[in-house]
Amino acid sequence: MFENFFMNLTWSDGVQYLFYILIIGLSWLFLHDVLQKGHAIQRNYPVIGHIRYMFENMGEYFRQYWFASDREELPFNRATRAWIYRTAKGLGGLLGFGSTNDLRESGSIIFVNAAYPMLEEEFTDVQPVVIGPDCKYPFEAKSIFNISGMSYGAISAAAVRALSKGAGAAGIWMNTGEGGISPYHIEGQCDVIYQIGTAKYGVRDEAGNLSDEKLRAVSKHVKAFEIKLSQGAKPGRGGVLPGGKVTAEIAQIRGIPEGKVSSSPNRHKEIRSADDLLDMINRVRNVTGKPVGFKSVLGSDKFPKDLCEAILKRGIECAPDFITVDGGEGGTGAAPQILSDHVGLPITESLPLLVDVLSEYGLRERIRIVASGKLVHSAKVAWALCAGADFVVSARGFMFSLGCVQSMQCHKDTCPTGITTHSKYRQRGLVVADKAERVKEYAYWMCYEVNVLAHSCGLGNAREFKREHIRIVQSPGVSLSLDVIHPYRAQTKNS
Repeated sequence: MFENFFMNLTWSDGVQYLFYILIIGLSWLFLHDVLQKGHAIQRNYPVIGHIRYMFENMGEYFRQYWFASDREELPFNRATRAWIYRTAKGLGGLLGFGSTNDLRESGSIIFVNAAYPMLEEEFTDVQPVVIGPDCKYPFEAKSIFNISGMSYGAISAAAVRALSKGAGAAGIWMNTGEGGISPYHIEGQCDVIYQIGTAKYGVRDEAGNLSDEKLRAVSKHVKAFEIKLSQGAKPGRGGVLPGGKVTAEIAQIRGIPEGKVSSSPNRHKEIRSADDLLDMINRVRNVTGKPVGFKSVLGSDKFPKDLCEAILKRGIECAPDFITVDGGEGGTGAAPQILSDHVGLPITESLPLLVDVLSEYGLRERIRIVASGKLVHSAKVAWALCAGADFVVSARGFMFSLGCVQSMQCHKDTCPTGITTHSKYRQRGLVVADKAERVKEYAYWMCYEVNVLAHSCGLGNAREFKREHIRIVQSPGVSLSLDVIHPYRAQTKNS
């Protein structure tokens, strides 16, 4: 009966029926808006009040493409994203006519160019730096720039595979993030750093405690371990993975129930002091033979000073092999806005602070420093090296190299580029082989441009950067050398 009814419909009849359906729908919406009590705009302006909420939701996307200028958008402006897209495609960072970067703006970076720069034949190669030279299995890290922690779960299997393959081709390391190690991390045969989060995913026993047996098993696939104390986007808050993103595979890797929210504690229950932290570092190092460090956000110089005091009391051999310092501007898949906006020192303050404290206690040569926090551009990476970092890591920079469009939907499992979603349909757009090549190109061009900056300063390579090679704009027309803003500290504490 219904089949005959639809077959006999004419085009004009169809339009009429659609019109009637539309009228019924709008009438129902009108009554719903008038009778509901939750939204004043919709109650006073039924039907058309919905337009206001639609524009509010779409506003951030309109601003990104139409209204924001190239250098004013946050967290990353269009100029920065465009530079990463170009370099990831191997197109280089050339521009025509002139820069849109305003060098009068406070905080701008100015490198001190040499009057007589080196000739090309005088350039030198960046040499690998050994992390944990006294460990049973030291880690010879080849690249200055590497991939920061992004958990499988927070990002998709396709994204992990592309990052792993790209890292392997580029000769850089990849941090697993706190979600444990998956087959996709190993697939690209890159150097892997295993992050031990507060929930100890992947290296925990049935009671959630750190397992020596699982540490040994994991250590076969990784070069070093990083104990995560905190991260820049949410200091004092553990990681959260919505239940909808906890698939059977992710649940198995993490050792948690499928489909339930994965929420990490806000700290390691075993670590209440600097001595407790050193105990865990040395336990992991003794069990695995691999270098061990930790990741933290600084709020002041009290924490690093307490740590250095504890190291000097126990002996320098108990010190961490590296420290990853994350700025308060760091990113994540999901975080409370109040923590992201207002907690933790930015990397521009915390990195020099950490370097200076370690220098003051005579520990700078013993402990390698890894810098993290919106360091996605070659100028920012070079700044970090000038400030005293040994290495720089980035997560969001490599997400851009995969095709991230900053849609701000990481926590919703609706990422349109397939990077932070487990939707198979959306992951179709992320072609692993193609994106792995872009990861490799981004890493290559980043290191290339950092060395170009070094050469312009009269240096053989980027490892020779010092604080006097960079100036920071304080106000229009006034800049100061970084070694004036953050003077070098000599050792004053006994080792």
